[in-house]
Amino acid sequence: MPAAEMEFNFTGQTALVAGGTRGIGRAISEAFLKAGAKVIATYRHNDDEAENFRRANADHANFLHIHKFDVADYAAVEKFYKEVAEQHGDFQILVVSAGIRSDAVVGMMKADDWCRVIDTNLTGTFNLCKLAVQSMMRQKYGRIITLTSPVGKFGFAGQANYAASKAGQVAFTQSLSKEVASRKITVNCVSPGFIDTRFIADLPEERKKFYANQIPLKRFGTPEDVTYPVLFLATKQAAYITGSVLEVTGGL
Repeated sequence: MPAAEMEFNFTGQTALVAGGTRGIGRAISEAFLKAGAKVIATYRHNDDEAENFRRANADHANFLHIHKFDVADYAAVEKFYKEVAEQHGDFQILVVSAGIRSDAVVGMMKADDWCRVIDTNLTGTFNLCKLAVQSMMRQKYGRIITLTSPVGKFGFAGQANYAASKAGQVAFTQSLSKEVASRKITVNCVSPGFIDTRFIADLPEERKKFYANQIPLKRFGTPEDVTYPVLFLATKQAAYITGSVLEVTGGL
């Protein structure tokens, strides 16, 4: 079945999408909205992007809620979950799409850039998942999907901090999946390859051409290429898939 014909129904469910106002996260938020879910999208600092996202989805205004905080700040995450519980009640789905890059070769990498990437991408995943599973365990149901990267498996020069954070997300997901399986909570990774968003817009053109040549499908993916795997793993029907990494890489 062509992707354009795929349909999902999340009516009556609530999805939290961390990093959900731009890039891949925005596409995921919009896909959940179109599928009938209430969406709580979060972002860290880009107010203009968040407002553009809100305006673009005005037709879903009653089902879209946006929160601003830093996922690396445990106290801020705690406050967020308290507000979610008070304002929206239970949620069934968590998508961790918040992430940053700060590239440099190890010998020249600033300690702050190492810590910032690890804190956001890996510690942020811990913060979000820890408090989510506390809620989901009470419901005896939940779907957690973390967006990782094949960089965590292959490693790229100049991205040791990013690669370490993404490899850590996979190991974290696999461990967490075993801890919560008895409560009917699944925990999986989706691993997008080169997706045509602003996240890779700062790469030099020559490097983009080189990377595109390495992809068997000979193109970068689109955000929509990632949304379908994420929504599938979030369905009730994906109940027997947990601790897995679903690669969306064009064959890398």
